[in-house]
Amino acid sequence: MAKSLGRKRQLVVCVKNDGYEVSLELRKIYVSIEDESAKVHRMVRVIDESGDDYLYPQKLFMPINLPQPVQRAVLTAA
Repeated sequence: MAKSLGRKRQLVVCVKNDGYEVSLELRKIYVSIEDESAKVHRMVRVIDESGDDYLYPQKLFMPINLPQPVQRAVLTAA
């Protein structure tokens, strides 16, 4: 996860997991890491439970906004 240091992070929720049922849980909140080259390919970089980040199709996630204290707590724990 060291490569994510200094990159913008955002919370996303998994809305589909077709083809990734083992890796992604529906309706679970994940932390995504800004990755401009992935965005060009309609992918998003997401941190999983192991603490590693992987690329997934953007269509599997929706960005979410939580109240600032909640978002800060989630991002701090990630």
